Amino acid sequence: MASRGKKKTTMAKLNRERKLRERRLDKHAKKDARQHASAQHLQQTDDVLTGAGGHSIGSGAEQPALEPLAQSHIHA
Repeated sequence: MASRGKKKTTMAKLNRERKLRERRLDKHAKKDARQHASAQHLQQTDDVLTGAGGHSIGSGAEQPALEPLAQSHIHA
């Protein structure tokens, strides 16, 4: 049974609890925004690596051999 006594929670306590809930909601919103931005960044990075058509870039192409830097300075 509920007591018929005076309300024991003060306005100051209610305000502190309200501010705490607001801070937690803001923190959660910021966390979601960071995760969303990170997911977009990973998707863009993946698009760059795989190309616009989704095909791998340069996977089968041969790369020319690079001359070692030390040898190029000796012959120059």
